[in-house]
Amino acid sequence: MSVPSQEIALLAARPSSRPLWREYLVLTKPRVVALMLFTVLVGMLLAARTPLPWTLWLGAPLGIALVAGAAAAIKHLVDRRIDALTARTRARPLPRGKLSGGQVLLFALVLGTAGMALLLLTTTNLLCALLTLASLLGWVAVSGALDPGALTLFLIIFIWTPPHFWALAIHRREDYARAAVSMLPVLHGVAYTTRRIWAYTLALLTISLLPVAIGMSGALYLLGALLLGARYADLSWRLRRNEGLARTSFRYSIVYLFGLFGSLLVDHFLLR
Repeated sequence: MSVPSQEIALLAARPSSRPLWREYLVLTKPRVVALMLFTVLVGMLLAARTPLPWTLWLGAPLGIALVAGAAAAIKHLVDRRIDALTARTRARPLPRGKLSGGQVLLFALVLGTAGMALLLLTTTNLLCALLTLASLLGWVAVSGALDPGALTLFLIIFIWTPPHFWALAIHRREDYARAAVSMLPVLHGVAYTTRRIWAYTLALLTISLLPVAIGMSGALYLLGALLLGARYADLSWRLRRNEGLARTSFRYSIVYLFGLFGSLLVDHFLLR
């Protein structure tokens, strides 16, 4: 499906009050990166056994943020046709013609190169820099190794991601269908997708207990994980009967991840 030329012209002609630097900032998806950086910092704090140099505290998160921002910019470039067709994304810089594809690609290359260079200079281990391209593990920035704690944090985020985005896909399924995007609710329907969300939230509740099982966290985290997970599972169960809760589920998933990693941090520093 091609983007109607009239629609592109209308989008480009609309006035924008955003200065140019804001257009570039939008490319990096700062709210998504902020959530990711929070999990990275928690991983770093949990992995630290001795005081860390300030260069690591500054360089690792900043390097990871730059690489993540570069990845987000590339996604804007790849999704520009789809973005022009959906109400949620048509005001982004590329669909509105505020930035060209070449400008976005150059921006992404600069950010990605700077981020990888910063990681190599400050984390003192190549493993972290390589893993940043795939999973951005803050734990590895400190330890330089893949151990059970790092894998546990990665697994939590890995299982959390599908129900988080599937809820948004349900909420915006008409936009995705119009843009011919193969999202789960478009391909298999809302009922199928809500069953998958329910299954994943149950799996997430189980996996969120792994930090306690491996001795990484204690009773305070256990209580937080159970309460947050029970709320998420209940919301997912009700979503099966009321698809109008999709946006609520999407928003709560963000609260859930913040709360879960916050519980890890509080448990680690208050009860250890």
